Amino acid sequence: MKIKIASYAGFCFGVERAMDMAWNKLEENSKVYSLGPLIHNRQAVKKYEDKGLKVIESLEEANDNSKIIIRSHGVPLKVYEESKEKGMEIIDATCPFVKKIQDIANKYYNKGYKIIIIGDSSHPEVIGINGWCNNEAIIVKNIEDLDNIHRNYKKYCVVAQTTMNLKVYEEITKKLNEILDNVEFYNTICSATRERQKAARDLSKEVDAMIVIGGKHSSNTQKLVQICSENTITYHVETIDDLELDKLKKYSFIGITAGASTPKWIIEEVVSSVEKL
Repeated sequence: MKIKIASYAGFCFGVERAMDMAWNKLEENSKVYSLGPLIHNRQAVKKYEDKGLKVIESLEEANDNSKIIIRSHGVPLKVYEESKEKGMEIIDATCPFVKKIQDIANKYYNKGYKIIIIGDSSHPEVIGINGWCNNEAIIVKNIEDLDNIHRNYKKYCVVAQTTMNLKVYEEITKKLNEILDNVEFYNTICSATRERQKAARDLSKEVDAMIVIGGKHSSNTQKLVQICSENTITYHVETIDDLELDKLKKYSFIGITAGASTPKWIIEEVVSSVEKL
């Protein structure tokens, strides 16, 4: 059996930065809160909780003057305002690529543009971006959502969730260009996402089967599964425990990739187990 790992797999820059910032703060002080899970990976989050991190869903769950980590997905503007009122210390681990989108949304909203976000309305990153334009953005996840676009605004600014599928993004922006007159487009899919998706797509065309490692709730991992499934049989696993190794024995060439929130040690466990076959 031949095994090949995709060129880009595992932690991206933004996630690694956030995890390092959180760990360093935990080393200083065991009483630290994270507003939402640091990343969409249960195993990694548990490791940090064992170290003392407490995951909360709202600022009300923490005491005033607490230390609060903003995860890489970012948060709405109001979170910064509320935390300041409560005297909380913010450790801002927002991914710089996400912060750039927040700044674009805020800038153009204040200039009178209607903001359109291409992404998943339930994803924390999109919720955060929307919070920088007064929660008034039009959110589009797929081409069908364009049927609900209101065309009664004079000008629009379009941004994208960093982990958006590039192919879907291009389909949507092409259609928006046709139906709207005054539009500013910003392709804010991060370069790491584009590289990861391309590497996964290319590898999935070579192999007999793909293994995609990552959290079940990880947006970028789900998109990798979708991309790979278009070309070959694909297995999505969170850890080695989810992988039925016997099913892999019939393949002669297996490809492996991992989402941006998948720790290196989880990837290594899967690779090692498959190699033993």
